[in-house]
Amino acid sequence: MKKIVVLTGAGISAESGIKTFRDADGLWENHRIEDVATPDGWQKDPALVLAFYNQRRRQLLEVTPNAGHLGLVELEAHFEVQIITQNVDDLHERAGSSNVLHLHGELRKVRSETYPKLVYDWDHDLEIGDLCERGGQLRPHIVWFGEAVPMLEPASEIAYDADIFLIIGTSLQVYPAASLMSYAPPDIPYYYVDPNPQVNYALGEMSNLHVIAEPASTGVWRVIERLRKG
Repeated sequence: MKKIVVLTGAGISAESGIKTFRDADGLWENHRIEDVATPDGWQKDPALVLAFYNQRRRQLLEVTPNAGHLGLVELEAHFEVQIITQNVDDLHERAGSSNVLHLHGELRKVRSETYPKLVYDWDHDLEIGDLCERGGQLRPHIVWFGEAVPMLEPASEIAYDADIFLIIGTSLQVYPAASLMSYAPPDIPYYYVDPNPQVNYALGEMSNLHVIAEPASTGVWRVIERLRKG
């Protein structure tokens, strides 16, 4: 069974009602990135950071997977599918995808600030004073700007074994996620689904790149049709 590696970004979740990474004015949910998505922001105002992620967590629990997510589940009937997502939502899992790796953490989990291997499922608001079992303050289980991406190495190994590479809803501007294609075999088929595809230098030189300029809800199914035809 051939292996499809799927890299997803904010675009696939946008159709479910989750706002994309940042608005045109450079703000994220009306906040400066530096204030809510960096270690410095956490140190300066942890209450603001917690309130920001509490809002996002509540929003996540109100939305559902869309046709793009469901299409990736459909692919599992014919392929081995491994999803690598830049998103911190759990819409892939809720849609039914079996293999999902989160590069940037998970919104419905928290971890100890002092003992980062202590990770907990979390569906309600997180407050100052919520502690892990060893007494450390809990923080969002999110990879912030300036922090290492611990799942990058396993993601690179997954990309290395791809027979088909599918990119959905990402601008390919956020590194190191955007570098994952460089680990995959160069001669395999690449599919890029995005209503406003940003074909970077590496992709632009590929003769085996198939660009589908559509949102994920229709574009994923377009890929499925092509794959079924062989």
